[in-house]
Amino acid sequence: MKFVLKTVAACALVAASGASFAQKGETVKIAWLDPLSGLMAAVGTNQLKTYQFLAEEFNKKNVAGVKFEIIGIDNKLSPQETTSALRSAMDQGARYVVQGNGSGPALAIIDAIEKHNERNKGKEVLYLNYAAVDPDLTNSKCSYWHFRLDADTSMKMEALTTFMKDQADVKKVYLLNQNYSHGVQVAKYAKENLARKRPDVQIVGEDLHPLAQVRDFSPYIAKIKQSGADTVITGNWGSDLSLLVKAANDAGLNNVKFYTYYGTVSGTPTAMGATAAGRVYQVGYGHYNMGGDIERLGKEFKKRFNEDLYTSAAYTAYAILSESFAKAKSTDPVKVAVAMDDIKFKSFNGDVAMRKTDHQLQQGLYISRWEKAVGKFPVDAENTGHTFVPVKYYEPYVASTPTSCQMKRPGM
Repeated sequence: MKFVLKTVAACALVAASGASFAQKGETVKIAWLDPLSGLMAAVGTNQLKTYQFLAEEFNKKNVAGVKFEIIGIDNKLSPQETTSALRSAMDQGARYVVQGNGSGPALAIIDAIEKHNERNKGKEVLYLNYAAVDPDLTNSKCSYWHFRLDADTSMKMEALTTFMKDQADVKKVYLLNQNYSHGVQVAKYAKENLARKRPDVQIVGEDLHPLAQVRDFSPYIAKIKQSGADTVITGNWGSDLSLLVKAANDAGLNNVKFYTYYGTVSGTPTAMGATAAGRVYQVGYGHYNMGGDIERLGKEFKKRFNEDLYTSAAYTAYAILSESFAKAKSTDPVKVAVAMDDIKFKSFNGDVAMRKTDHQLQQGLYISRWEKAVGKFPVDAENTGHTFVPVKYYEPYVASTPTSCQMKRPGM
């Protein structure tokens, strides 16, 4: 576990241009704040390894010439613990924060950084959100110091329902989600989008369950069966999706399709296995067989850890930092925020752009289906022999949703 708690490595995602910047040789401390204990420990441990591995793998060159020190702290998936972890990280000199599991902890980081930056000029901290997808974080609760690298819940649902509207077998939908902001938003946007795009579809059931507490989903599967649903929409992740899929397989619920956000997350591919082939869909910014550096790195990651590298937004985090440091010619978060405000760059999934109005990354989204890993898509998940095969790609403008953000910028 020493490896997953702290590492010092150089990050290089873009070939060096030969330019010499003021920050060359500096060490940039990044605090990683996510769960390393509880039911979601497997998810957090994998993601921390991902951040460390990518830093190590790209330690030869970067346009800024910096080194990154990753400080991993267990936030126990708790907003209160996250605030304490952030204070500890800042005491250790971290001025950049990455976090992604849970929108409650994300909001705690935003609130704490807003107060800290207001009171501590010259010691500002910047937050890169790689997976907390509550739309409010870039709408009513948006912050100048917060930049989201994942597509939010509304964007993913826009893409997912654009695909579903053309699926004639989708007639009766059951909504099953975690009882916190993300799960509530998944249900909300699913109902709104289906009503607009497929008014003939019936919502035959809806449940919210406690986050990371349910160990037996068989009662929920029984309700889904009884409802006559042919489709389940769920934003569940981690153990809450793995155990849900396992319960569905155990109950022989083989005639129902699952439309998910996080089918690749630790444990879920194994739970799906061959039984779920053709029945589970996922919406996301990538897939296992993307080619290029990200696929190569995924293979090397699996070879080292026997785990999947599925949080590809970590690649984007390093890319955007590297590009922004070079653009700002500084590692000072104040100057870097200005550079990152509307930056455009190439990540593993193509050209992406940070939207200045709310700091929501604009990127293309894939709809993929769980199938046997063969032919053009040989890279499998968790050694199951199956993978998520892309069946539809949507350009950034298709999934992009409007923002109500009234961002307060420094000096306003």
